[in-house]
Amino acid sequence: MKASVDQDGCISCELCTSICPAVFSMNEDNKAEAIEEDIQEENLQEAEDARDACPVSVIDLEE
Repeated sequence: MKASVDQDGCISCELCTSICPAVFSMNEDNKAEAIEEDIQEENLQEAEDARDACPVSVIDLEE
C-alpha cells in the first residue's frame, strides 16, 4: 500500500501527522507529506484512519 498527499489541497491542519506520525509528517512548507511511501502492515490502520479524518480529502492510499 502506498500513501500520497495532494499538497496543493492540504490545509496544514496536522491531523494526519497526529493520527499516524509513522507515515505522515509536515514538510518545510508546512504541508503534510508521506514519509513512509510503502506503508508497513503495522501502520496501515492508522494510515487509513488519517485518510478518513482528513477534512479536505487529500490523502490517497492505493495498492
